[in-house]
Amino acid sequence: VADKVVTRWNEDNLTWTLDTEGTLTISGTGAMKNYDANNSPVAQKKDNVKKVVIEDGITSIGDYAFFGCGSLTSITIPSSVTSIGDFALSECTGLTSINIPSSVTSIGNGAFSWCSSLTDITIPSSVTSIRDHTFYGCGSLTGITIPESVTSIGDSAFFWCSSLTDITIPSSVTSIRDYAFYGCNSLTGITIPESVTSIRDYAFYDCNGLNSITIPKSVTSIGRNAFSGCTALNEVLLENGSTLTSES
Repeated sequence: VADKVVTRWNEDNLTWTLDTEGTLTISGTGAMKNYDANNSPVAQKKDNVKKVVIEDGITSIGDYAFFGCGSLTSITIPSSVTSIGDFALSECTGLTSINIPSSVTSIGNGAFSWCSSLTDITIPSSVTSIRDHTFYGCGSLTGITIPESVTSIGDSAFFWCSSLTDITIPSSVTSIRDYAFYGCNSLTGITIPESVTSIRDYAFYDCNGLNSITIPKSVTSIGRNAFSGCTALNEVLLENGSTLTSES
């Protein structure tokens, strides 16, 4: 039987191999290169990539590595990987779930942005921050577990996650940044832990399903329009001892 025709790229110490079935295998040892939106090995064949298998020994997924691979439905990430780069899987609109191994300590800005079919993801307890735009536009995401290791939720981290019905913010989080949950209009209730000291501008803007919220006394500042457009919000409870006033 003749060998399948494959497309192969050698990138430093890694080899990218795309077979005719649409399986992209990345083999070798060490870190993946960082790319921009148009120059990863698969940039010109992104519609052909249906499955990605990253072999053990590879330590990182580079910036924009699989950006815009809209036909991708499955990715295997080994426990040798410790970081996922900026926008690495952005606009992978066919992915419904991703298993991130517990070896990963860093997830880049916009890593899963506009993964519009992503319904389920678990952040490993080795990750310390949800970065800017990480899940921006993930409109099918219904729930997410944020581990106690996370201390900050970045700008626009869950912007327009319109199916998100439930989220628990752990007591390790101290900062909820600008636009963090903007447009999450399926959220009905949320608990802000006593570790949070600031809720930034537009953090819960247009969360029009939100009907109640308790703000702990640890929160000393609430940004501009943080709850603007929350048309169902009929109960805001300030804990005893809060320094916030109605003018805040």
